[in-house]
Amino acid sequence: MLLVLEDKHKEHLSFLSDVSTDVVQEFCKISLNFIRKGANPKVYQSASQKLEVSPEVVKNGVEGLMYLLTEGSKLMLNEIDFQDSIMCLGFSEEMQQAILQVFLDNHREVRATLAEMAMDLPHYHDLEWRFDVQLASRSLRRQTTPQILCKLHLKDCGKDERHVMITDPVNLVHMTKVLDEALQEMKSPYCRRIVRNIK
Repeated sequence: MLLVLEDKHKEHLSFLSDVSTDVVQEFCKISLNFIRKGANPKVYQSASQKLEVSPEVVKNGVEGLMYLLTEGSKLMLNEIDFQDSIMCLGFSEEMQQAILQVFLDNHREVRATLAEMAMDLPHYHDLEWRFDVQLASRSLRRQTTPQILCKLHLKDCGKDERHVMITDPVNLVHMTKVLDEALQEMKSPYCRRIVRNIK
């Protein structure tokens, strides 16, 4: 799997192809600090004075590198995929190796930092179910009343939650259909873009 970079990201990173490898390594350190602690405008200002460019150009370069590192870590890219992803950016071989080395040295830490920042919502752990059918009763000799009993186990911040529901097959089929439609909707480009921005 390769990183898909938009033209905006390529434009932000194009500035780095005109500077030395040492500057790119320094920008990588700034990007890692940005991921760990957040943005620091003073760093942008001092770097822009040294490089004689505007602080906005420095900020865009740092954010472009930060995007490379976070997306590569999120997608758990291996060395070859990450290298192929940055090959199209016009960096020299030496710069590509420097960025690759920063990624390889820090991708686990970046992934852990992103996991800490993620919203911790209840998530699926297990599902137990039972199918009951009542075939007859004292008043009705021939009846079939199927019911499905589900016990849903969720994990929320390390705590277990259990939810019990009883439904009939028609409603269960309807719920399954609605959930399947929601999963298909999540695969649409629009939803993937929103999810990427939330993360």
